[in-house]
Amino acid sequence: MRPEADVPHAQERRHAEEGLFVNGQTHMPPVPLFEGLPPGQQQELALIASTRTFRKGQVIFSEGDEGKGFYVVIAGKVKVYKLGGDGKEQILRIFGPGEPVGEAAVFAGERFPAHAEAMEESRTLFFPRASFVELIKKNPSLAMNMLALLSKRLRTFAQLVEDLSLKEVPSRLAAYLLYLSRRSEQKADELCLDIAKGELASLLGTIPETLSRILAKMSKQGLIHIQGRHIRILDRAGLEQVAKGDRRLAS
Repeated sequence: MRPEADVPHAQERRHAEEGLFVNGQTHMPPVPLFEGLPPGQQQELALIASTRTFRKGQVIFSEGDEGKGFYVVIAGKVKVYKLGGDGKEQILRIFGPGEPVGEAAVFAGERFPAHAEAMEESRTLFFPRASFVELIKKNPSLAMNMLALLSKRLRTFAQLVEDLSLKEVPSRLAAYLLYLSRRSEQKADELCLDIAKGELASLLGTIPETLSRILAKMSKQGLIHIQGRHIRILDRAGLEQVAKGDRRLAS
C-alpha cells in the first residue's frame, strides 16, 4: 500500500484537473459576484465549485428541474429561455463570462422557471446549493453581494418586461444596441453582434426578417453603419430617441 503522503488529496486532484488549483492553492477565477471578498473566502468558494463544460446546443437545465445548484459562466455564452405552447422560443437573457445562471431559483429553494442552453462551447463553475448556503451563513458579505446582484437582476427583468410589452420593435432594438455599446470593451460607438440574427430576434420578441428591415432603416437614416456583425453608432442622440419612443423610423 502506498504511504498516505503519496496519495494526492482527492479534492486537490479534482481542482487541479479542472484548472482551479494553481501554485499549490485552490484558485477562484474572477467573478463579479464574489468581488470584494477576502482571499480566504474566495478559496472556500473554489473548494466547493466544480467545472462543467457544455457543447453548443447542450441543455444545462430545463424548466421544472430541481435547483440543486447554480452556474457561473467562465467562457462562452448561455441563453435562458421559455417555450410557448406552440414551441416558439422566447429568449429572456443571454449570459457571458463572469455572470451567474440559475441562482435565484436555487436560493429560493424552487425549481428552475426556464430553460438554459449553451450557445457555444461553454465552460462553467457549478456551485451546489447546500454547500453554498452554508458558506452564506458564515459569510454575511457574500450574502450582501448576492442581494445586490439579485436586486440588479430584478431591475433588468422589469425593464425587459416593459420593453417587450410597451415598446415597439425598433425601440427594443435601439435600446439593445445602446446597451451593447455601454458594455463594449472597444470604443463606445463600436459594437459587435455576438449572437445570431435569429437569436437576437427571439431576444427582442420579433422575427429575423423584421429585424433585418429595421436594421436597414436605421442604416439608411444615418443612425448606424453596418458591416457584417459589426455596427458603428453614427447618431447616438437619434438612437436614444428611437429607444425612448420619441422618434419613429421613416418608412
